[in-house]
Amino acid sequence: MRLDPLCVIPADTPGHEAEPAAGGGTPSPLYGRDRELAALTELLTRARAGQGGALAILGGPGMGKTALLEAAVRQAADFRTLGTRGIRQETALPYAGLHRLLRPMAARTRQLPGPQAAALAPVTGDGESPAGDSFTLCAAVFGLLADAARGGPVLCWIDDAQWLNRVSLEALTFTARRLTTEPVVMLFAARDDREGTLRERCLADIPALSLAALGEDAAHRLLDGPVPGELAGELVELAAGNPLALVELAAALTPAQRGGEAPAPRALPAHSSLRALYRRRYLRLPTGARRLVMMAVADERLDMDTLARAAALAGIDLAELDAARAAGLMHVDGEAVGVPDPLIRSCLYADAPPAERRTVHRLLADSLDRQWHRLRRTWHRAAGAEEPDTELADELGEAAAEARAGGDHVAAARAWQRAAVLTPDLELKASRFIEAATDHWMSGRTRRAAALLRQVRPFTGTGELRGHADLLQGEIELRDGVPATAAQILTDTAERLAGSHPAKAVRALKLAAEAAYLTGDNQSRVGLADRAETLRDAVRTPADELLIDMLGGMADTYRGRHVEAKENLHRVVKLADSIDGCAIRVWGSVAALALGDVQSSHDLAVKGVTEARAQGAKSLVPWALESLARAEMCLGRFSSATANSTEGLRLARATGQENVALEHLALLGLLAATQGDRETAMSHLEDLAEPLRTRGMAKAGATVSWALACLDLADDRPAEAAARLRLMAFTGPAHTTVRVLATPSFVESAVRCDQHERAVRALQIFALWAEGTGSPGWLALVERCRALLADTDDSAGEHFAKALRLHHSGYSAFELARTELLYGCWLRRGRKPRTAREHLRNALQIFQHYGAEKWSERARTELRATGETVEPAGSRTVDELTPHQLQIARLVAEGATNREIAAQLALSPRTIDHHLRNIFARLQIRSRIELARLFH
Repeated sequence: MRLDPLCVIPADTPGHEAEPAAGGGTPSPLYGRDRELAALTELLTRARAGQGGALAILGGPGMGKTALLEAAVRQAADFRTLGTRGIRQETALPYAGLHRLLRPMAARTRQLPGPQAAALAPVTGDGESPAGDSFTLCAAVFGLLADAARGGPVLCWIDDAQWLNRVSLEALTFTARRLTTEPVVMLFAARDDREGTLRERCLADIPALSLAALGEDAAHRLLDGPVPGELAGELVELAAGNPLALVELAAALTPAQRGGEAPAPRALPAHSSLRALYRRRYLRLPTGARRLVMMAVADERLDMDTLARAAALAGIDLAELDAARAAGLMHVDGEAVGVPDPLIRSCLYADAPPAERRTVHRLLADSLDRQWHRLRRTWHRAAGAEEPDTELADELGEAAAEARAGGDHVAAARAWQRAAVLTPDLELKASRFIEAATDHWMSGRTRRAAALLRQVRPFTGTGELRGHADLLQGEIELRDGVPATAAQILTDTAERLAGSHPAKAVRALKLAAEAAYLTGDNQSRVGLADRAETLRDAVRTPADELLIDMLGGMADTYRGRHVEAKENLHRVVKLADSIDGCAIRVWGSVAALALGDVQSSHDLAVKGVTEARAQGAKSLVPWALESLARAEMCLGRFSSATANSTEGLRLARATGQENVALEHLALLGLLAATQGDRETAMSHLEDLAEPLRTRGMAKAGATVSWALACLDLADDRPAEAAARLRLMAFTGPAHTTVRVLATPSFVESAVRCDQHERAVRALQIFALWAEGTGSPGWLALVERCRALLADTDDSAGEHFAKALRLHHSGYSAFELARTELLYGCWLRRGRKPRTAREHLRNALQIFQHYGAEKWSERARTELRATGETVEPAGSRTVDELTPHQLQIARLVAEGATNREIAAQLALSPRTIDHHLRNIFARLQIRSRIELARLFH
């Protein structure tokens, strides 16, 4: 649907420089515009009740002003609709805008009082302009619309109001300010300017909404489906929240770009209407003003002093800045000078001739202080170079290394890549391209890293340089490809680097072992550990020794050498707590979890996530969040685990790491299934089977089977649960770790199906591992299983009692509740209802705290069977919060202020306050203290 200013049925296209309207057919959803749509709905609802009103919708080109007008027209099917649009070429015509709006009502003008009818005659083309004052015309427009509203509500929309002629705009805004009991709605859509002069000049006293850039979530929803995750993230970043830009970028993608064989676009397509608009604005400027704009385009951190020096070098009067500001192509904020919109920057830079770019970069390089702005100055010198330059390339490489050390991987990647272009030596050139790919990977641009590695591969030879490239390629394949392929690449890489770079060889072996872990290939993990041990004398740092100990400890576990495994893994945990670095912390977290030290696992994972964020290592954050979520699940902190895994899933997809995303989906499914939430669990699990099979991801596949078995148990279907867990090893490569961890679920279901022998065999393996950890939480589960398998009532009672004592020294309240429920059921069946009630009440209280409704109902049913009257559950829990609300609530519970939370989440304190009020309302609480109690 398109707005036509001459018809009540919208069908026309925008005028010159108008905001492009949506295409025909079914309108697309307006993502991220809930506030604006609600305001429109309220205005229309009030008009139906006899109250008029007006609203100005302000925003830059492509922000959705016309789309909102179209949405209002669709909502106003029962209104008479009139519309007009400002056109730049008609700005000097006195009545052009009013003519388009009022032409359909020309016959009504004759019913107005004589002076008003005469004032409108030239507007409708029925006469010449009288000598009356402008007030008469304004009153006539008001009277005409009020008269039209007698037959029903009227909607008047005015698009591109900034181009309306003065007479038309004065008459329309005069009317808009006086709407009270007239059922007329007037909507103005206008190009917003940074200084707000348009609103002050033309739309004063009319309520206004300024369209902000789309948030990241809304922008991704707009692109959902046709654009892959990481590519969507790059488009969202490039579009800077402009919905039209997103649509144009997505429509112009080539098959190679969609498939990852070509880099993502760096600017809007050449045929883009927005790009053409920016180009026209730029070309209208005087030559000096254009050069100033290009300086701001070429340097995102430009300041007034640097601009003044560069302008002086170019012989440009700094007063020409005023023309650039008036055109909306530059802004000044204190000492900072910039371009108001990242889209303008990318489009103007792409349109500039190469010679113009080089000239501007040289001017900026000569204007920057050599000591204080080394990276920027070197970058501008490099961008202004026309030929290879060894000295300049070396200097830029040093600056890139400094940027990497400071966590600015985006700047480092750009600098490495430009240094490579300027490097004449082919081997050094290839090495610098590999460094650029490394920083692209660390910054979360997996596709760019992979594409660069493919381009440089023919120049890496077969030796050490190839090893460096393949180490990165193997890691990318591990996170976003086929883990078995990654394992082979990384194993070969370790052999290639063992002699010259033993530390990198050990890292390759560790990553290869991680790939084997995902596929369930325990035999390969043992072999990789043995190979790493041969390199122990060749490495020098504690971090390298940690990796060797980690590999050895996990291999000893599979060999059944549990004493040696504990020694190795304890060293890993101790070292990981003292060595900085996200990967080291996460590997320490995994080792601690294998030891049953869940709290240390959690603490190390928190450090890993924090350090990844601080170091700008976006590619590592979703991987670290997976370890954190697993530790939180073992601690029984399901809400926090779900929030962290949900964030990890989003970041994994945004950074092009589908294997990490699949692991998060399986974990989210298990978290929901453990609590008996079938709908949520299946929303994560139902489409996982095929990608897991294709990629050979046995660990995630086994997690899915475990989750489905948990759902069966919650639904009181033990036979189905036992069958799933029994067959877990036969659905692909056996995954020992997941199978062992799922043992308590298998024993519970197998006992109820008279599969005692299988349950006993499974418990023997689980008990051997749990006793080796010494963890009270795991040992409690062993005792619970022994109680279920006990031959006598006395023995069962003793094991249940011991399990409860251990649970109280452990971590997970949810597992305590499961044991209380099983114990209570056993007591009830043994005709001990009074004792049973105590344990069943405990179970019910904990299940209700978690919001685990199916388990709560199981506990209520058992309580009723003991003869107790059970009240319906009415308490609220943090599980009812959205992941975003939960993230804020958890920070509040930890004692953070609204301002501190806002800084951490890149939101405003006012937004945090709004979310907090909603959290309090949802949980039916009144204070931060009450909120903190729900987390402790």
